[in-house]
Amino acid sequence: MKAKLFFGRVLTAVFGGGIAIILFVLFVDREEKIITVQEPNAIQLATLPTTVTGQIDLTFAAESSVKSVVHVKTLYTKGEYQSNPFYDFLFGNSERGYQQQPSLGSGSGVIISNDGYIVTNNHVVKGSNLINVVLQDKRSYEAKLIGQDPYTDLALIKIDEEDLPFMNFGNSDELKLGEWVLAVGNPFNLTSTVTAGIISAKARNLGIMNNRMSIESFLQTDAAVNPGNSGGALVDTKGRLVGINTAIESRTGSYSGYSFAIPVTIVEKVIADLKEFGKVQRAMIGVVIRSVDAGLAEEKGLERIEGVYVDETTEGGAAGEVGIEEGDVILEINNKEVNSGAELQEQVSKYRPGDEIEVLIKRDGKRKQFDVVLRNRLGNTNVLKSRDLSFLGADFEPISSKEKYRLQINRGVKVKNLRSGKLKEENVKEGFIIYKINNTPIYKINDIEEALQDVKDGGVFISGIYPNGSVKYYAFSLKGDE
Repeated sequence: MKAKLFFGRVLTAVFGGGIAIILFVLFVDREEKIITVQEPNAIQLATLPTTVTGQIDLTFAAESSVKSVVHVKTLYTKGEYQSNPFYDFLFGNSERGYQQQPSLGSGSGVIISNDGYIVTNNHVVKGSNLINVVLQDKRSYEAKLIGQDPYTDLALIKIDEEDLPFMNFGNSDELKLGEWVLAVGNPFNLTSTVTAGIISAKARNLGIMNNRMSIESFLQTDAAVNPGNSGGALVDTKGRLVGINTAIESRTGSYSGYSFAIPVTIVEKVIADLKEFGKVQRAMIGVVIRSVDAGLAEEKGLERIEGVYVDETTEGGAAGEVGIEEGDVILEINNKEVNSGAELQEQVSKYRPGDEIEVLIKRDGKRKQFDVVLRNRLGNTNVLKSRDLSFLGADFEPISSKEKYRLQINRGVKVKNLRSGKLKEENVKEGFIIYKINNTPIYKINDIEEALQDVKDGGVFISGIYPNGSVKYYAFSLKGDE
């Protein structure tokens, strides 16, 4: 009897233990498997570099990017000759304004190729007599100015060196609000400085470049940026270039919470054009636009607040010729949503004249897509090359730093090899230094082409100075020439 009772208890224990094991396997182990299935969520969170504590790790991006960011130092001559043509005509040329006031400027730049190409802001190098580049390892070089684009505030310079640590391009279109970024530059001459922040906004139009051709679609960040950061890098967490730091919003001139960078999608296109053509090939749809807001939507009877409203199409423009009309609302450019003029400008600025893009519009509540072949500002798809200056009847050469210093000017292009042409007809002599054409300051030969590009039948007013210090003015018309 006792034996039966003993074996019964043993069987009960074994049976109970088996049931417990089965329940553990079926439920507890499955619970563990459910936890492991949740690991992909953890992996998604870990797409940003993290430390063992789980915090975002920015050290790789910081340490790699500082090697590619350079210190750009510029030499200027302040107190350039400022004269009154009527005063000089009546009383002769005076020596007013010829005071020795050289000054230094400072900014940043980003090495974008191992053979020495560097991108910076146009305002960092504009009008400088000398551009000096100091690498992170303290090597110093004199840089050559390859090209400038005042409409995006970008410039391309180059130093003669090989095997340089360059920064790869990222994709600013893919940046998300709240994403971590680094600002790398040389604020207040503090070299190789890194600050961190997040993307606060995209496609900001600040209205700081007062020209209808200007493109403003800034990335806004709260990474600290100060004077000297201009031309430096905005970097993502993988150490890739996503923007060029350009401006701050401040009442004091120093950082107060907001900084702005040119998106790398714009930078990449502008730099490619400057390298290949020496000037930017700007594409245009041919529309005058307004961002849609509540007031405009109510005024025009629009169903939704979205897209960019077409106020008018330009005569001979691409948009009008394919059927886009006044009152249409542009929703997308090549499948990218555009909800402001800045966003539309940014998307179009990626392309050249002759490129075809898809434009999705809404008209009377219905969507319609148009294939638009972009044009240049002259209304065709040709690559805009440097203007033929042969009608002027002269060659031109840059003036030396020594001559700038002697004459106390900070810009100018010298006339040489004078022959039959407009300049000789106006009694211009060899050695004359062209200082300004109409309202365009002349820093380099390309500036002459730019100044005359928009002059068709209008007049040309040239200001300049001879090597003996005599300031002269010449005026003529281009009507019937060329």
